[in-house]
Amino acid sequence: MSTRSARMSKPYDYHHLNHVKEQSASKKTLWITLILTFFFAVVEVIGGLISHSLALLSDSMHMISDVLALGLSMTAIYMASRSPNRKYTFGFLRFEVIASLLNGLALAVIAVGIFVEGIKRIVAPREVELGFMLVIAIIGFLVNLTLTLVLSHGMKEEDNLNVRSALWHFFGDLLSSIGVIVSAVVIYFTGWVVLDPLISMVIGAIIFTGGAKIIRESYLIIMESVPEQFDLDEIRADIASVEGVQDVHEMHLWTIASGHYSLTAHVFVREGIQPYCAILAINELLKDKYGITHSTIQTENLFIHPHGEYGHQLRSRLDGKAQPQV
Repeated sequence: MSTRSARMSKPYDYHHLNHVKEQSASKKTLWITLILTFFFAVVEVIGGLISHSLALLSDSMHMISDVLALGLSMTAIYMASRSPNRKYTFGFLRFEVIASLLNGLALAVIAVGIFVEGIKRIVAPREVELGFMLVIAIIGFLVNLTLTLVLSHGMKEEDNLNVRSALWHFFGDLLSSIGVIVSAVVIYFTGWVVLDPLISMVIGAIIFTGGAKIIRESYLIIMESVPEQFDLDEIRADIASVEGVQDVHEMHLWTIASGHYSLTAHVFVREGIQPYCAILAINELLKDKYGITHSTIQTENLFIHPHGEYGHQLRSRLDGKAQPQV
């Protein structure tokens, strides 16, 4: 066997944390959701065109965006199962975040379109086929209720940003279906045709809110912000409490993908303390208390790595602590 063949037949590198997500439950959940959503999106488009209901059409546009979103989510899940390589050392987990960002942007654009069309319908109202509109809306309610329950069950098995965003989508769809049903009933008894575009604009607001939420979550991950469930000051204090640790600095904590977190930090270790023992204690602390299993800790000596003014102030503070109290 050639040297190149031997090199290609074994893993490229060893990773303490496997940068791969095998999400069998999420795959199954999203496949079921995708098939049902695609089927009903087609039904709703036909129903909206026949009944001339903007509320129904706006809801169908939301369903179509859900089909696209679920397609991206499925792609992200399959991408996340690919192993890291020389170029993508974190694997392909971040595609999950890219997919979520695209989904959120698509929702926001669709919501703006619904608002524009709603204003046009208010200015120039159109007659609505209430019976057909109501039948499709009731079917939509049942489908969306089913999908919401399926996704809720899937979330209990695996944490996934795409499944979470899909769940939010379908909860919005559930509210949308209720809105269309209420709209049809009220129009039937009052003749207020203008209620149809008004309801569609409410649906648009729900869609926009969901899109904005997903965009924000994706943005925070892309910007490598500290995940909201962690308090960086608390983690810093806990690391500083480890025996032999004099100071913690150059600390970063960020999300690679949902459920995958990375932390790096530099620590000054007191002379006489084995650096490897300090690193082991810190890693165990992060794993046991915070569930952070991917951490890189660099130990430093205050007198070998001076760190300029910061190191000077720290030495003065430590010298002050060493002085006997008068």
